[in-house]
Amino acid sequence: MTGDDDAGTRPALARRWARRRDQLRERPAADLVYRLTVGVVGLVVLGVGILAIPYPGPGWAIVFVGLAILATEFDWARRLLAFARKRYDAVMDWFKHQGLWVQVLGAVFTAAVVVGTLWLLGALAWAAELVGIEHRWLDSPIGIGG
Repeated sequence: MTGDDDAGTRPALARRWARRRDQLRERPAADLVYRLTVGVVGLVVLGVGILAIPYPGPGWAIVFVGLAILATEFDWARRLLAFARKRYDAVMDWFKHQGLWVQVLGAVFTAAVVVGTLWLLGALAWAAELVGIEHRWLDSPIGIGG
């Protein structure tokens, strides 16, 4: 399939989806179920993204996907998505223009958050046990894991 074929398919697919969505709106019970499903799925994805933010990987991308899912049905999510994207871009631009020491400090802070949460969740003790290391200070202070 060439790029031109793909460009022609997307608008047709969007129109078909819009027609199906309009048909759901005509049936209040089906519309409610659909909106509840979108809300639950969007909130779950958003929650996972928020939990993943401090870890290396796509935490913010997951947050934006969750908000995008919610934004398909909810105006407040559409406004929040636009606001969050604008703020995120501004912060990332600022961070990129900072000196090396600020960037290193950001990396150290991120690493501390990751190690701290892994310790609280008992993952450090569990990983240490896998390689035959057992120290009490690795155990979670809240009694989880290990």
